[in-house]
Amino acid sequence: MYGSDLYIYPKNSPMLDFLLRTDNSKTTILIRLMVGAVFLSEGIQKFLFPAVRGSGRFAKIGLPNPEFLGSFVGTFEILSGLLILLGLFTRLAALPTLVIMVVAIATTKSVVLQEQGFWEMMHGSRTDWSMLLGSLFLIFRGGGYASIDRRLSGRR
Repeated sequence: MYGSDLYIYPKNSPMLDFLLRTDNSKTTILIRLMVGAVFLSEGIQKFLFPAVRGSGRFAKIGLPNPEFLGSFVGTFEILSGLLILLGLFTRLAALPTLVIMVVAIATTKSVVLQEQGFWEMMHGSRTDWSMLLGSLFLIFRGGGYASIDRRLSGRR
């Protein structure tokens, strides 16, 4: 303990300082709630409905080892979604969500673009782009005012 602040990690840890650093924006929670809830929900659905949301979906689009991939991606979506909702290691938690969205857009929307054109691709990918940009925002800005990251970093 240093004064009245409680630090649970070493003060000379540049990596943790970077991961926990955030601004004092009180509206970042809106992005966190959106991104976190979507990924948590999608991850849970990969286990509840594997034939349409998990391994079955991955097999349909031609990804290798769909059984493993469905569980792997679902687990990352659940963990990342929870961490983002809590605002705990927000930057780190948003990295897998960014990768998931890049892969989702590349593997599913490029086919739509080729077969049905630009406007159909844009219509079908609006949520994907929102999640990608929301994840990118959280990587750049951190968890914001109402986050555990902010508490752990000692910011008031």
